[in-house]
Amino acid sequence: MLYPTAQDWRSATGKHVLFFGMSGLGKTYLASMLRDEGEWFHYSVDYRIGTRYMGEYIADNFKAEAMKSPLLRELLLTDSVYIASNITFDNIAPLSTYLGKPGDPDKGGLPFAEYMARQEQHREAEIAALHDTVRFIDRARALYGYENFVCDSGGSICEVVDPEDPADPVLTALSDHLLLVWIEGSEAHTEELIRRFSRAPKPMYYQPEFLEACWAEYLDTHNLTETQVDPDDFIRSTYARALAHRQPRYAAMAKNWGVTVSAHDVAKVKTPEDVDALIATALEARA
Repeated sequence: MLYPTAQDWRSATGKHVLFFGMSGLGKTYLASMLRDEGEWFHYSVDYRIGTRYMGEYIADNFKAEAMKSPLLRELLLTDSVYIASNITFDNIAPLSTYLGKPGDPDKGGLPFAEYMARQEQHREAEIAALHDTVRFIDRARALYGYENFVCDSGGSICEVVDPEDPADPVLTALSDHLLLVWIEGSEAHTEELIRRFSRAPKPMYYQPEFLEACWAEYLDTHNLTETQVDPDDFIRSTYARALAHRQPRYAAMAKNWGVTVSAHDVAKVKTPEDVDALIATALEARA
């Protein structure tokens, strides 16, 4: 690892860390706090995906919807209006909306083949954005003078790497330049995430084999055709399984490539100094 011991971490003149884990457990909170209260460059993988790699897909999808309106169609064709997404570090709704949900078109559902095509676009974009992390470390230092760097990864990072492969290209590149830190949630955290998701289900990226199996099982169990599926009901039914699917992959990433901190301890963090202490304790525990 980049920092083999707690002392290596404490004495480093430039600290580089990547937080990973389930969405909603504190990755963006920690990264934003370090950016706002310390001298840290904040790199958001989801923001990079939605702007650099999928921004054109997202904008084109908005334009396709706008073209259905005679008024907006005329304005678009005469370059009288400009349509773009407004993704921020705290709001990636345009990206989620583009990924969409499969099922009944009258309920906003996509054909499953189109849904899977968009999932593949996201997979390629996420891998590219993760590789960009290393370049942004150098960019942050050269352009802005930041020695400290925090990468706020997406919840689906474990879906696009093989944590059991010691030669995984993404994890190798990341671990050479950052300390990988898993924010591990408890069963109570998982239950709360599921309740929160049920109230407001949002599209996510999943491994294609996992999705195809969930889709086939859902159609068979409910005796439905593709266009009869309620999109929200399908992704609700998939979410809890996805968390269970991801948990051992996160654990393998931490075991083979990094360290673990608990979401309970993350919730107590208030300052950059608290983050330093939290990570130092995790390194001591690993040792």
